[in-house]
Amino acid sequence: MQQLLSLFTKYTGKKNPTIEALPSSGSNRKYYRLTSGDISLIGVHGQSKDENYAFVELSEHFHSKNLNVPKVLKVSNELMYYLQEDLGDTVLFDAIRAGRNTGVFSHQEKELLHKTISMLADFQVVGAKNLNFDVCYPQAEFNERSVYWDLNYFKYSFLKTTGMEFQENLLEDDFERLSQKLLEGKTNTFLYRDFQSRNVMLVNNEPYFIDFQGGRKGPVYYDVASFLWQAKANFTDDLRNELLDTYITSLNKHYPVDKASFFEQLRHFVLFRTLQVLGAYGFRGYFEKKPHFLQSVPFALNNLREILKSDFSEYPYLCQVMEEMINLKQFTDTQKDELEVRVVSFAYKKGIPSDPSGNGGGYVFDCRAINNPGKFERFNNVTGLDEPVIDFLVEDGEMEIFLDSIYKLVDNHVKRYMDRSFTNLMVAFGCTGGQHRSVYAAQHIAEHISNKFGVKVALIHREQNLDQEFKKR
Repeated sequence: MQQLLSLFTKYTGKKNPTIEALPSSGSNRKYYRLTSGDISLIGVHGQSKDENYAFVELSEHFHSKNLNVPKVLKVSNELMYYLQEDLGDTVLFDAIRAGRNTGVFSHQEKELLHKTISMLADFQVVGAKNLNFDVCYPQAEFNERSVYWDLNYFKYSFLKTTGMEFQENLLEDDFERLSQKLLEGKTNTFLYRDFQSRNVMLVNNEPYFIDFQGGRKGPVYYDVASFLWQAKANFTDDLRNELLDTYITSLNKHYPVDKASFFEQLRHFVLFRTLQVLGAYGFRGYFEKKPHFLQSVPFALNNLREILKSDFSEYPYLCQVMEEMINLKQFTDTQKDELEVRVVSFAYKKGIPSDPSGNGGGYVFDCRAINNPGKFERFNNVTGLDEPVIDFLVEDGEMEIFLDSIYKLVDNHVKRYMDRSFTNLMVAFGCTGGQHRSVYAAQHIAEHISNKFGVKVALIHREQNLDQEFKKR
């Protein structure tokens, strides 16, 4: 810490700044915010001199190319500490939280995502120009060795922890085929490696990229797969395809892209990246004893289930192993230890909400038979959470009769799920616009379940882009 204080004083001329420790994610680097008056800088203590050197050199290079990255301001002689500019606290992952939770992304959230993935193409191509890849850590280039590192990461840190029996020689045969496919075609582009929404900061709604110290020369597909198939992204297929179109349009500014060929190669990287992520979760969770990584495993496995719906006949034994793995008892039905009830309000015209747990159990109730506040202009700008609508529905009386019958059904269902140690139940309410009747009903049912049973309840008003969590009591 003294080294960071010394760097701060040398750079700013000010002593004794206020120090705030900042949360770290998967790495062993430690971050601090150092402030004095109107000056605020980020201090970094990295455990690896070579990794620190990579970040410092890459940051300087990217700045020279006018790319949005934090500028390194001062570095200690031994390269173990450095100061960088403070980009604030707004992370893209948090800025799109409502969309991630509801599956419905607002116009503003979509704009941020389109802007980010468009800038990724520029970063990969422009950032690679005149870059000395020898500064990259731990390798200068994405090659066979780095592919096998990640595949073995999956095999030893995740697959073997399941207790499954498998024929290692057959698995290695498919690993070899996958490696050959991933290494087809060489491009002089920068592979970010961990490009995901947690590594994008927003400064005045402009994306800035951080944590690129593991980057190297490599194919662009890896980063696209990392971003669009991020375990907790919850992107719909339609949104993912929109973002892919934006990315390809941006990439086309730099060199011609054949869309069909791009998609064909991308699918192999989506599979590869998902295996790598599972390996990382296993290593961080099981071996480094960081339980929050294990909480992300079900999301990655849900991604893998979707991915395996596509044909990967090139890797028959790997697919056999993965199908068996995702259907193990420890990964089905009971991905969480206790019941969570998901209550959703929605508009029928936008479709019945999907069940992210894969369980498929529960109810969908149609509120459209109830007198509709939406036919009165005075209710246009309020929802079922607001007093005018609440008063209308209570005075009308139809909603209370409707809910009285539902309470009994849902109560019995929750009791049985708790008795049988089931973990996921969804109760959804639909109306015409997802604004008045369904919102009121969902809110009351969620509060009722939480008060009566004390289980965790996730309440999502999909069309209003609102969510609320009632914690287990």
